[in-house]
Amino acid sequence: MSPLLGLLRKEFFHIRRDRRTAAVLMAIPVIQVLLFGYAIRTDVNNVRLAIVDPVPNDVTISLRNHFAATDTFRIVAVVRRTEDLEPLFQAGTAQQAIVFGHGFATDIGRREPAQLLVLTDATEPNTGSLLQAYTEAVVQQYTATELARTGGLRIVPSVRMQFNPTRASSNLFVPGLMAFVLTIISALMTAISLTREKETGTMETLLVSPLRPWEIIVGKVFPYLVIGFLSVLLVLAAARLVFDVPLRGSLPLLLFESALYILVSLAFGILISSRTASQRVAMMATFLTTLLPNVLLSGFIFPIESMPAPLRALSFVIPGRWFVVIARGIMLKGIGLEFLWRETLFMAALATVLLAVSIRSFHERLE
Repeated sequence: MSPLLGLLRKEFFHIRRDRRTAAVLMAIPVIQVLLFGYAIRTDVNNVRLAIVDPVPNDVTISLRNHFAATDTFRIVAVVRRTEDLEPLFQAGTAQQAIVFGHGFATDIGRREPAQLLVLTDATEPNTGSLLQAYTEAVVQQYTATELARTGGLRIVPSVRMQFNPTRASSNLFVPGLMAFVLTIISALMTAISLTREKETGTMETLLVSPLRPWEIIVGKVFPYLVIGFLSVLLVLAAARLVFDVPLRGSLPLLLFESALYILVSLAFGILISSRTASQRVAMMATFLTTLLPNVLLSGFIFPIESMPAPLRALSFVIPGRWFVVIARGIMLKGIGLEFLWRETLFMAALATVLLAVSIRSFHERLE
């Protein structure tokens, strides 16, 4: 037998013996194809639309019905004053708003150009541009339909981008990159660190030491908690100084939310390390369960509203989804806990459950 054949036989034997590694290797391409195939969507659906109609009449109601009849828009609120839009945008209830002026119907009746204000949440610049194009298409379609019927109708939409008027892509990616970086440092490095102790045999040395199991866990993961927190400060400094990303909200609140997200990621790392015996398997499992979902299903790059219902439901247990909303809300919108309490509660619940399960699982594995 040649040395090459011997090496190949040995490697296949190791893979066959380590069935978890083989299963993960076979699962990775399938999961990647499914996630990328269903999660990557350049179009936008289920757009949350608010309408300001101070004087409802046949013309404004007709145009509102045109928006409601499309598959793209979903009317979430109809209000009388423009001031009522701010809470809707800050809470994420509305992504876009159509504002009718008091003289809209009068201008239409006089065959004069009627002004229509379109407000768009541009914290996601690409999505904001698509929403603007969709809105203009609906208005043009309505104008063409009514012009053929009555003649002389002309609507001039005026577009205004909220929270990110320059549509800078860095304002979209930098808050999302914080979640990605913290996941690598917290989840991946924790999982590799704990499984390394098993591979090198030093875990037995720790077990016979006076340290208790929870002290071993704290000693192994606390450095990564500190490193993750310092990474948040460095990312924020780079975002502000290099990319000019604003920080309109509370810095202490953002640091608190970042620490909460780090705890969730650390819990994932502990849980993965308790169920794996090698660094290679821990690394692949972390990639499948944390890194990949946090990129595809968090709204970091692709809008969640356009994903199929099963993936939208799955995104509720992805901590990156909640952290991205929090980071963008604090940095770009300047909102506080009164609008982010739901996302904070979801992350706190995830942290509590995952920490309890992971510590118990790790304790049982040590025993």
